[in-house]
Amino acid sequence: MKKSVSNLPLYVDLDGTLIKSDLMFESVLILLKQNPFLIIAVFFWLLRSSAYLKAELAKRVEVSIANLPVNEELLLFLKEEKKRGRKLILISAANQKVVDHVNSHFKLFNVAIGSSSTHNLKAQNKLDRIILLTGGEEFSYAGNSHADLPIWKEASEALLVNCSEQLTSRVNAKNTRIFDAAQPFAKKLFQAMRPHQWMKNFLVFVPLVLSHQVDQANLLLNSGVAYIGFCFCASSIYFLNDLFDLNADRKHQTKRDRAFASGELSLLAGFFTGPTLFLLALLIALSLPKSFVLILLLYWLLACLYSYLLKRLFLIDVLTLATLYTLRIVAGGAAIAVETTVWLLAFSFFLFLGLALVKRVTELLNVISQGKNNVEGRAYRDNHLSLLSWTGIACSAAAIFVFILYITAPETTNLYSTPIVLWLICPLLVFLLCRIWQFAHAQKLEEDPVLFALTDKTGQVVTIACGILIWIAV
Repeated sequence: MKKSVSNLPLYVDLDGTLIKSDLMFESVLILLKQNPFLIIAVFFWLLRSSAYLKAELAKRVEVSIANLPVNEELLLFLKEEKKRGRKLILISAANQKVVDHVNSHFKLFNVAIGSSSTHNLKAQNKLDRIILLTGGEEFSYAGNSHADLPIWKEASEALLVNCSEQLTSRVNAKNTRIFDAAQPFAKKLFQAMRPHQWMKNFLVFVPLVLSHQVDQANLLLNSGVAYIGFCFCASSIYFLNDLFDLNADRKHQTKRDRAFASGELSLLAGFFTGPTLFLLALLIALSLPKSFVLILLLYWLLACLYSYLLKRLFLIDVLTLATLYTLRIVAGGAAIAVETTVWLLAFSFFLFLGLALVKRVTELLNVISQGKNNVEGRAYRDNHLSLLSWTGIACSAAAIFVFILYITAPETTNLYSTPIVLWLICPLLVFLLCRIWQFAHAQKLEEDPVLFALTDKTGQVVTIACGILIWIAV
């Protein structure tokens, strides 16, 4: 008598199925954070075999299972099946040591089977093991990738987890059940590029505006090309940052929803897309002066160093952020062959240093309100709040002071027909910066004050007013 499919032993894949990530790539990232030069060892382990690579990673790295994104819909289903007495078997291409670790965390499976250092339990190899275990009897299988197609073909019940429509259409099992259908890949990839952050790259247009050459079509085109190059460059860094910050992001109130932290986008996509975006940025930059290319390279290297190390160093992180914002302006000048004045550099540095400190203050206030005393992955604790606030306010005041020195400098008065109009910008700056600080301490501010200043309606009005005053002064 045939068993009902609901009573068949259910074999469950791990990577991309039970958890919305890949433990091999998670392990590689942890290893590279410990020592980036081990990438050479990873390469040689992979040359030997993927099973050997996984075994070597398992010896050196332990992934925090509790922080991993889980397919909640599937997990709930498995718990119900477990209560019903159904036999559940975890079977994965991950190393046996890792699979045992996962099994001890979930406490759901009757058996947990993984790869050895010589045998990679994937695709046909996995099917052969299942047939051996079942003795040729019927079984159900839950998976998520093209490698699972031969297993689904033999299964009496196919559970498709986070599968694309294209993959789903290729599954010919007698009984099919779908869990957490995948969003379109292109949409998820575009979201991971953080296009909302591209507004910050408009800083490359500042030298064009302040040099009063907006009417020069060729220079406007150069600034536009520089903007696109910086968008791709910045997005490549966001990918790198998100990959290296997985663990911290998963513990964060809002960052846990990012594409890689939440498992909505595979880590493999990040490994390939990040470098590709940077190469595109370089190709675009080659159409501009060499000085722009060098500044773009410097920006990328400094941003990578920030993501890997500097973001965890006390005050060094905010100084680096201020430098990165200022480099955008310097790059904008290089794109149109205009020298950036010391006044503009000093104003930019102090302005963005103050805003970077606002960001840290906001993060601290958020974690304090949650009963914690430090920011995950940062060097700041609750007793640093007062110091950061006063330092940030001082930097904001310094930016306004530098602006006053700029509008009274002889080279400025010669550049504008009515420079006295520029004085009206000072109270607007005071208002805007004080408002940002007030919002931060009232915990009404998102954790990115630069984006807040650019997207807040009041901030937009102030920015437009400043632009009009500069136009009148010209």
